[in-house]
Amino acid sequence: MIAMSSFPPASVPLPGSFDLPPLPDEAPEADIRDRRALRGVLGRFATGVTVLTAGRDTPSGMTANSFTSVSLEPAQVLVCVVGSAAVHQAVLAEEAFAVSVLARDQEWVARHFADHRRPRGAREFEGIDHVPGRHTGAPVLCRVHAWLECRLSAVHEGGDHTIFVGSVLGAGRSAGGDPLLFHGGAFAGLAD
Repeated sequence: MIAMSSFPPASVPLPGSFDLPPLPDEAPEADIRDRRALRGVLGRFATGVTVLTAGRDTPSGMTANSFTSVSLEPAQVLVCVVGSAAVHQAVLAEEAFAVSVLARDQEWVARHFADHRRPRGAREFEGIDHVPGRHTGAPVLCRVHAWLECRLSAVHEGGDHTIFVGSVLGAGRSAGGDPLLFHGGAFAGLAD
């Protein structure tokens, strides 16, 4: 099993004093104890949109925009998953996952995998073109902007989420087109 690590909580003050200038009036400090205010701040960062999948026999998936590259040598990426998500247990059980980076015209796919009312297991993927990944067996969605298959290499606690670090086993990208983005609580494209 992958070892969990933890660090002091973010609420622990940093040592030393900081002589920082005041924040600009057009970007006043938000009350980070207010979940809605914090979500509004975090939503100002535009991200790509992915579908994280895991599981050979009982596949599971979820829309995730908390995905990023970690290292090129060795090739590693990370994705953050809330502990209550079905795919969370699938990633831990399989010790592997796939990430499909959605194209601009796949907003409907993002909405499908974000809908908590969708069916689970193999039925979750009905009507979604996908193939089993060559390296992990996890579903890799078709006609995506890019895809990766990963072996789970580290697991870290991150508040109400788990940070899964994956060593890249295989990857590919499309010839062109725009990626699907998420910004300010809405889906967008590069030209929007």
